[in-house]
Amino acid sequence: MVACGSDEDLTARQQAVAEAGADVMPFDLDATTHIFTDTDTGGTQDVVADDPDDDTNIVAIRRHLADEAAKFRAGDFSDPEAIHGPAMPGLAILKERYDDITVELAETPTGATITYTSSDPDVISAIHDWFAAQTSDHGTHAEHGST
Repeated sequence: MVACGSDEDLTARQQAVAEAGADVMPFDLDATTHIFTDTDTGGTQDVVADDPDDDTNIVAIRRHLADEAAKFRAGDFSDPEAIHGPAMPGLAILKERYDDITVELAETPTGATITYTSSDPDVISAIHDWFAAQTSDHGTHAEHGST
């Protein structure tokens, strides 16, 4: 992630991330929300449709997160790297230590959740750093959840 020295820099970064995200994520970012929640053993990444009756985005979220979970289990973090850049906090450790992470997918009424679990403190810290970077980069399209 590029360090942002001003509100203008942050806004420009968030716009660039939204544009890159639109190329990777098959759902409408303006009609959905990413929620990143740290846990003691890793964290959860929820993506939800803002409108609970938005079947088009709900189906797209579920399909995309199923694909992403499968890639993450295999150590393929190319999609987040394409959106956020190779220097994204936590990403290098996740790519190197993917076999120390359990990745589980669950559908929710308005989307899906990926749960990341590890017993390794360095990996857990990397997940938390990765979540913080995504929350910052996605701006109004994301929020930090609470347990």
